[in-house]
Amino acid sequence: MSLAPRLDLRQSQSLVMTPQLRQAIKLLQSSNLEVSAFVEEELERNPLLERDERAPPGPDSGHRVDTSPVVAEGADSHAAAVSDTLPSEAAGPLDAEWDNVYDAGGGYESPYGRGGRADFDEDLAGIEDLAAGARSLREHLGEQVRIAFHTPRERLIAAQLLALVDPAGRLAVEDAQIAAVLACEEAEVAAVRGRMQRFDPVGMFCRNLAECLAVQLAERNRLDPAMQALLDHLDLVARRDRVALMATCGVDAEDLAEMLAELRRLDPKPGASFDAAPAPALVPDVLMRRAPDGGWLLELNPETLPRVLVNRGFHARCQVGARNKEEKAFLAERLQSANWLLKSLEQRANTILKVASEIVRRQDGFFRHGVEYLRPLILRDVAEEVQMHESTVSRVTANKYIATPRGTFELKYFFTTAIAGTMGGESHSAEAVRHRIRAMIEAEDPDAVLSDDAIVERLRQEGVDIARRTVAKYREALRIPSSVQRKREKAVPA
Repeated sequence: MSLAPRLDLRQSQSLVMTPQLRQAIKLLQSSNLEVSAFVEEELERNPLLERDERAPPGPDSGHRVDTSPVVAEGADSHAAAVSDTLPSEAAGPLDAEWDNVYDAGGGYESPYGRGGRADFDEDLAGIEDLAAGARSLREHLGEQVRIAFHTPRERLIAAQLLALVDPAGRLAVEDAQIAAVLACEEAEVAAVRGRMQRFDPVGMFCRNLAECLAVQLAERNRLDPAMQALLDHLDLVARRDRVALMATCGVDAEDLAEMLAELRRLDPKPGASFDAAPAPALVPDVLMRRAPDGGWLLELNPETLPRVLVNRGFHARCQVGARNKEEKAFLAERLQSANWLLKSLEQRANTILKVASEIVRRQDGFFRHGVEYLRPLILRDVAEEVQMHESTVSRVTANKYIATPRGTFELKYFFTTAIAGTMGGESHSAEAVRHRIRAMIEAEDPDAVLSDDAIVERLRQEGVDIARRTVAKYREALRIPSSVQRKREKAVPA
């Protein structure tokens, strides 16, 4: 065996992930808001980039999707046309001074000059900065502590309780433990805790759910012996065992229904909703509307779509003024980066529209008639049609939302597994089957509650070949109780 060094020439192929390619992939799987944030950073780093201040395309410029209606026969396609008739001149009193009449389009004329709402808005500019910010739960409770307690001893105990309470409003620590830490009597801690339980929001500083609900009921003067017995047996409430509850509380069906309704109006976690941040607004990436000829028009959301340009005039002036190779190399690198960003944004927009168009074409029945017409769809089906890889389609549909006449949906929503049809018939979408199961249970007769086996039999009569365990899984995902629990709940009239 020879161990001498030698040179070999080999030919191979490999995929090199350049920074530009990684950037394009990252942009493809990002939402419009994330892309806008990335473009803002590029605008700060690259002097050759600038915002496109031109007006976005009008509403008539959209990508048209040609669809062959899957179940259009017999569908109601009536359209209502609404027209507003406005008078050419506003009617006013004959003795009005027209030189001093308010004009909604631009203010009014007066001897002191032109005024109107615009001037008023300028005077109010910045007034929102004077509004106080939202207070936290602890600040809200701390203010009530300062008002309710006056002695240093009570305020010390209240501060300890305030420090131990969790965001939901629970304080599971026993009074004896708190008293041992503060070197005070247990009765003093219990007295302070009892007063703080009536703070706003009512029901804070309680040890468990039953005590929290009892405090809220006592505040409403609704904590009678029957309601206390109901709180002592919340496990029966969870199991919907109304027969046992009526026997335990000593009430009839009508009174029990009122007590349960009262219980549902209470807040089991009074502190959770106080500091809860408002839900972020869902901004769609793709807008969809009906075309005049009955098809669909798709366009990227112009409100969130980043629009940038390459300032080639500035680049030319800088190129002339470059004094050395380093400056010229910097300009060349910035120009290449700017061109690549524009190319990536354009390719991203075209890819999203192409994938979204294919999804709309395949799910045309859903958009026209509802979720029961949702068809099974997988990534491979769309990838083969648009001639892309499945991973590309997966990135395009990730974190993207489309605003449709039926609501705003994530693009991933339209990809559902297929459930085979009986006798070799057409397969069905899993989401459509879940919708059908919910509709069956909502329409069931209280005297004939449907079991999972009965649901399976009905679905098979409708051409859906489904197993009982799949029905049970879908029912649990929809948070629908079993037939035994539903029968127990519906056996007693509410």
